Amino acid sequence: MSSTQTRSDTAIGTPRAVDMKLEVVVIPVSDVDRAKRFYDGLGWRLDADFAAGDDFRVIQFTPPGSGCSVIFGKNVTAAAPGSAQGLYLIVSDIKAVRATLLGRGVEISEVFHDAAGVYAGTDEPYLFGRLRLSGADPEHRSYRSFASFSDPDGNGWVLQEVTARLPGRVDADGTTFSSSTELASALRRAAAAHGEHEKRTGQQDANWPDWYAEYIVQEQAGKELPS
Repeated sequence: MSSTQTRSDTAIGTPRAVDMKLEVVVIPVSDVDRAKRFYDGLGWRLDADFAAGDDFRVIQFTPPGSGCSVIFGKNVTAAAPGSAQGLYLIVSDIKAVRATLLGRGVEISEVFHDAAGVYAGTDEPYLFGRLRLSGADPEHRSYRSFASFSDPDGNGWVLQEVTARLPGRVDADGTTFSSSTELASALRRAAAAHGEHEKRTGQQDANWPDWYAEYIVQEQAGKELPS
């Protein structure tokens, strides 16, 4: 190998991508204890509360089912408190999650959807623009129903309902669920779709377990659903 030739120059095929897993997002807060009470009140898992003297403190919380955590504290970021916006929490049943947060005393918006590609308006911005229409997406499309809330400093969170991933956004060879609640939501969607299937065929389907399984796997992989 010459002095100017690197190991990758001689590699056969395309090098394997190196894993880079997003695991921590830092959010800026003004009152650490108040923020801790808020995120604990959401039902998130407290992973750490570490202090070093009077000048440093870091707290870490993880949302249920999430592979990514949030940290905040004293002298952990120079960002202005409340400046973190557009922090997305992906859920499989937005109405159920919203009801849970309301039950925990969280002030959260009504469920809303986008205005059919209208990227203008006076509402707070979100993924599909700024013009919010009341209610879940009428066609119940994945990625299209939202709700929002803020922490005491004004850091902005958005719930986004995702029931089926777009092609290429999930490992087609694996079907996983982060919680029993998420699996239950998938089973309910499969049950509703299977009911329509039986109406179309005009007969009871005794092989419904296999039909459910195919529906759930295909839905999560973003593939064509069984009819």
